[in-house]
Amino acid sequence: MILEGRTLAKQIREPLADRAKDVCRQIGRPIMLAAIGSTEDYGAYVYLKKEIEAAQKIGLSTQIFEVNNQTPPIDFVSLVKRLSNDEKVDAILIPRPLPAHLAATDYAAYLAPQKDVDGMSNVNMGNLFLCKTWEEIKSLPGFVPCTAMAVIKLLEFHHIDLAGKEVAVIGRSSTVGRPLAHLLTCKNATVKICHRHTDLPRAVKDADIVCSAAGTAGLLQADWLKTGAIVIDISTNWHNNQLTGDADPVALTKRNVAYSPVPGGVGPVTLAVLLENMVFSKERLL
Repeated sequence: MILEGRTLAKQIREPLADRAKDVCRQIGRPIMLAAIGSTEDYGAYVYLKKEIEAAQKIGLSTQIFEVNNQTPPIDFVSLVKRLSNDEKVDAILIPRPLPAHLAATDYAAYLAPQKDVDGMSNVNMGNLFLCKTWEEIKSLPGFVPCTAMAVIKLLEFHHIDLAGKEVAVIGRSSTVGRPLAHLLTCKNATVKICHRHTDLPRAVKDADIVCSAAGTAGLLQADWLKTGAIVIDISTNWHNNQLTGDADPVALTKRNVAYSPVPGGVGPVTLAVLLENMVFSKERLL
């Protein structure tokens, strides 16, 4: 079974233009998205431009503030503070990776949680990890990291019950791996977080579901998995002149493993969740 995400993404995105138009009518202006993008990572910056274009298509006003290896940390933190305090800015997006000297600052402490549409501020991240149940997740006042939430929504869309399942999450980043592991736990799954020091064949052999966000093409081998397992391939790698995830879909099919494709799986759902958060950032205050 292929766990495609384009159908779900379309369902999420379909009402957003009308919702944004209604918000615009009530506040007398379009929802304003401010993005701080690093020009040092070409791929991330190109993807940010696509996110901006998608936001504009549903009626949002947007502005990108560029940073690079020469940007003073104090200027970067001041920009985050200014946008967080600006009443005309409704949503803030700061894609990672950032230049190392900027990532090392405490900018996330100054990012307004109600505008932080990708759930990366200290407040939003802290509130997430205080949750124990899915009901608590749903009642959060802020936002959850979009990719992690997209994985949950994709599994739900394909009617995969997580309660009691054994799940291996490959990757422990604060962007995907750790937030996803916590969301899965709140869905009553039993979760193992794997990383570069993990014996992966041993770690995934009994897993019902494997969520791979390592960013390494060919890392996850089909013969490590039990028959009937499910693979959620979160990574997007450029390998042999094509986009691919961490696993070989042909090998997964031969092993009778259901999987999310790359592209067309988690990616479009992540963008849809992000766009919905942009609209909701202002909508929830009305």
